[in-house]
Amino acid sequence: MSLAQQLGYSEQDRLLIINGDDFGLSPSFNEGIQQLLQSEAISSATVMMPCAYARAAVSWSVNNPQYDVGVHFTFTSEWNAYKWGPVTRNADVSSLVTNEGYFHHDCLGFEQAATPSQVALELNHQIEMALQLGMKPSHADSHMGSLYGLATGKHFLVEALDVCAHYGLPFRLPRYVNEAQQEVVPAQLEPQLTALAQLADQKGVVIVDYLIGLPFEAKADETTQSFLQELKSYLSKLKPGVSELIVHPSKPSEELNYFHSHASKRIVEWEALQHPEFKQYLQEQNIKLIHWKDLQQLQRKQAGRSYPFA
Repeated sequence: MSLAQQLGYSEQDRLLIINGDDFGLSPSFNEGIQQLLQSEAISSATVMMPCAYARAAVSWSVNNPQYDVGVHFTFTSEWNAYKWGPVTRNADVSSLVTNEGYFHHDCLGFEQAATPSQVALELNHQIEMALQLGMKPSHADSHMGSLYGLATGKHFLVEALDVCAHYGLPFRLPRYVNEAQQEVVPAQLEPQLTALAQLADQKGVVIVDYLIGLPFEAKADETTQSFLQELKSYLSKLKPGVSELIVHPSKPSEELNYFHSHASKRIVEWEALQHPEFKQYLQEQNIKLIHWKDLQQLQRKQAGRSYPFA
């Protein structure tokens, strides 16, 4: 039985989760994502627990539990003007940081240095921090894809899936490749995905069918309307099943321009997602927005056991 059928839909339904990554990164990200959640323009968001404004994002989630908010497992710190490091305070996580004590700048540095045991420790502590602040995460995913081994082939998905199984969290991992949507998941990864999907199944962690997203970087002369048209064209290629669309929306602000190299793209995404034309397009295409909590409920039902939080 397909994932869509397990969720109560037909095998031919095109189901879409739209996730706002980088919740907690900055005030402008927090405000932009909160607005999109409230207007139901996106399905969910994930918090970067090590970042300066994570506590504000988590506090909002605690006060608004009707919205799906998960944990954005964070192991890289990519901006020169704004840095962060592990939430682990009482154990050795030295393989995760540079000499300055911050996370590595990119996935290559992280993969080359990190040890699996210290990654597992930090994964647990990022979840525990969210729980201690009163949040009940709906799912988890990976900032910059750092856990997937994209730079060297050294992945940390066994550790991530173990943590997600323990806490009852579905995880961002695609089961298949859509040949028409290879920007995030190229076709050459298909053999690895088959093995990783089997691993997720063995551990009882529910994953999506497809993972999609448009380029992260801003294009020359890109506008809200041009991005919207590109997004609509991209979503026309959705296959039946459950797809997750990754977005990074932010309201405009001076602080965003100060540290973020692609601030204009973040603002364009925020504007396009709340445009009436976008919601109308989803309706015309009969693309159904669903939520990570739907997958979480399925995962916990299949496991048939209790979890650290309900």
